[in-house]
Amino acid sequence: MATIYEVSKLAGVSLATVSRVMNKNARVSEKTKQKVLDAMDSLGYRPNSIAQSLASSRANSVGVLVSELHGPFFGQMMAGIEAELRAAGKHVIITTGHSEADKEKDGIEFLISRNCDAIIAHVEAVSDEYLIKLSKGKTPIYLMSRYVEELKDQCISLDNELGGYLATKSMIEHGHKDIAYIAGPQFKADASNRLLGHKRALEEHNLPFNENLFYIGDFKETGGSDALKHFIDKKYKFTALVCANDEMASGAMKYAREHGYQLPEDLSVIGFDNVIFANYLYPTLTTIDNPVARMGRMTAKLVLKEVYQNKNLDIDLVFKPSLIMRDSLANQS
Repeated sequence: MATIYEVSKLAGVSLATVSRVMNKNARVSEKTKQKVLDAMDSLGYRPNSIAQSLASSRANSVGVLVSELHGPFFGQMMAGIEAELRAAGKHVIITTGHSEADKEKDGIEFLISRNCDAIIAHVEAVSDEYLIKLSKGKTPIYLMSRYVEELKDQCISLDNELGGYLATKSMIEHGHKDIAYIAGPQFKADASNRLLGHKRALEEHNLPFNENLFYIGDFKETGGSDALKHFIDKKYKFTALVCANDEMASGAMKYAREHGYQLPEDLSVIGFDNVIFANYLYPTLTTIDNPVARMGRMTAKLVLKEVYQNKNLDIDLVFKPSLIMRDSLANQS
């Protein structure tokens, strides 16, 4: 089997030049590039990751830590990251943190041990202090859907407070005043910020925040069904249901239909995230768009710009959510 050293010798160039050609580095002239490619073809050489990284001191791989592997939200996130990096000739190594501090730390340490050139982390349980300390290490870390002031130039985040505000504001503008709210786990920054937006919309329209119409769910379908059951069992009066994500909204809608509710006539529902199934629920789900695939691509671009020196990329650090109006929200007569 041919080696990178033989390619270098046959092409009459340095190992570093061979590596640059394999890494698609623009600093190599077309003439030199062709000499290297001809040598590789003549020798039947197929580059491997170790050879590619010899001269560049790069593994050409990026570690990605996400909370879960299942579900449409994380699928879109990983697809966006992987597509952007793959187009640039980089590969991803993926592990999970399961929203538990110890598992998130373990996942990060695993990725560091794999000599990744950088880490993209969607972390929810570890502290800001831990992330700040981690950022001072050898492996650059970039945060997705998480904002840490001290690391603001390494964060791609969504304005979740604005999203929560838009969701509740839309209910109020459709005439609803008795609005139940299903929050996500409050140790998660996105969930707590969405709740702040909900409260801002209520306050802006002189509506009180009703603790009886507040429930902390788990960001899963069960959280939505359990919450709606709680509200119904307590016989609380409400005409609208704002959910902190689409999975809980879908669970609540299923429970409502099973218990005789006509949607949206008896109960208007809005979610958050705009995952792919939101447009296939019955009725189709009004929701807040969380452009997670575009955010994933942007986080990958940030890595390409900062770590792989692709300085021509434009970076947007903060994304704005928007309202997606469908059929699950009706005017309150």
